[in-house]
Amino acid sequence: MSYDYVLDLHTHTVASGHAYCTLREMAKAAADKGLEVLGITEHAPKMPGASHNYYFHNLKVVPRELYGIRLLLGSEVNILDPEGTVDLNEKELRSMDVVIASLHLVCMKPRTRRENTEAYLNAMKNPYVNIIGHPDDGRYEIDYKALVEGAKEYGKVLELNNHSLEPDCFRQNARENDIRMLELCKEYRVPVIMGSDAHFDSLIAGFSQAVSLLTELDFPKELVLNSSVDAIRGHINRKI
Repeated sequence: MSYDYVLDLHTHTVASGHAYCTLREMAKAAADKGLEVLGITEHAPKMPGASHNYYFHNLKVVPRELYGIRLLLGSEVNILDPEGTVDLNEKELRSMDVVIASLHLVCMKPRTRRENTEAYLNAMKNPYVNIIGHPDDGRYEIDYKALVEGAKEYGKVLELNNHSLEPDCFRQNARENDIRMLELCKEYRVPVIMGSDAHFDSLIAGFSQAVSLLTELDFPKELVLNSSVDAIRGHINRKI
């Protein structure tokens, strides 16, 4: 089975503090790779080295089309506690084209299985959160059945993060956890989205590991939202 893709919604520029290309360089690379939509989702302020809130306030000045591709500008916000608190406020989130919510060790240390799961589920209740980012890191033990049921209940998308599946990634047991998540998504008909998590322009739409796993599991193509612009309509904050 082949998995076509025309978009990558999880990428970072120098504004994230530990990525290495500019917004224009990322957009040009995405256009050169034949994408139709590029999401640039900068790390939110609690991530060391990330931009101040003012950066997100001023995204309104950036054109939403460059080099013939559409840009979705937003943030990968940090989930800070089991209550699902994130590090942009409601007004800031409302102005984002797309929002990914993720757990990072520097922003929330792993807690109990119940607390880690609650952190994701409570973040899903935020109407401006669209995608749960890399929910595959075994350092955060979670209940995957509850995660997938929550995504279905709240209408959220779960990410299959390609970087998590790479051999040099520091996240633990990602492959096993992704298999569990994908099997449940297949059962509950919950959509997923492949994310490159690119921190350099050559890594945009680098989905080889994710595609390999989807193929291995014979995952339904219609549940993978990278295939078309139409597929992501209704799953992001900006109308495109």
